[in-house]
Amino acid sequence: MYDVSPEGLPPDPFAGDPDDPALCMDPGSEGRTDGEDAELTDSDRSEILADLADLAVYQALLSGRGVRGIVVDCTDCGEQHFHEWSLLRASLQQLLDEGQMRPHEPAYDPDPAHYVTWEYCRGYADATLADD
Repeated sequence: MYDVSPEGLPPDPFAGDPDDPALCMDPGSEGRTDGEDAELTDSDRSEILADLADLAVYQALLSGRGVRGIVVDCTDCGEQHFHEWSLLRASLQQLLDEGQMRPHEPAYDPDPAHYVTWEYCRGYADATLADD
């Protein structure tokens, strides 16, 4: 498994901005309105660790074939989000360490042909590793 240092994470685009729209989501913020705690359950932690392990396998199998990362259909905005391997790993690690993910800049002009879904990765890994 890969550990990602805080220096490896993308910078917070709103760092130090008193009008940061995400301040209401900060667990230490008085303006937090969603009622969620940043504490992860043991089940949550296990799922994130499993995702990190799976991600390492997917990257090892697919990056040599030109796949740069994962595409996710966002239910909030209805658009696709493209995550390069390292950004997704850093985001999952941050979720594991801090209980939440910082906002990050989206990929600039990604070529959809270089990204696949998590389900595709899982199927590809299952098929590839089953042959061994």
